[in-house]
Amino acid sequence: MLRAGAGDPAVLLAQFRLSAVLVPLWGAEAVWTADERGLRWILAFSSEEELAVFVRSKDLPLAGFPYLTVLGSRLLDVAVPGLGVPGGIALDVAGGEPMLLPPVRGIVPDEVALDGPVLTGGVGVGGRLRG
Repeated sequence: MLRAGAGDPAVLLAQFRLSAVLVPLWGAEAVWTADERGLRWILAFSSEEELAVFVRSKDLPLAGFPYLTVLGSRLLDVAVPGLGVPGGIALDVAGGEPMLLPPVRGIVPDEVALDGPVLTGGVGVGGRLRG
């Protein structure tokens, strides 16, 4: 609905905050991130199927691929500030409907939000990240 211009970004953001998402691990403990145009994106996936699409796109073995299950709110409120650089969440980046939650006020804590206007809902859709 959001892609068609009929959805409510605030509702989508609220739902993400309440949802459990899958975060792939890079190595033993680090979460998988991608750097793009000066921002660091934590990769997250809405389902095991979406995660599998990503893993296959990297030509990695799917069996036993490590990931964490985390609430979206925890990613936005704890993990993004913990990056130490400007960043946000990239959801389902290898799938057909990727979504970005950028580092702006109203999405991430103000102390790590980038300067600039507050975006209404702040949710971006489409596009791909190189990871």
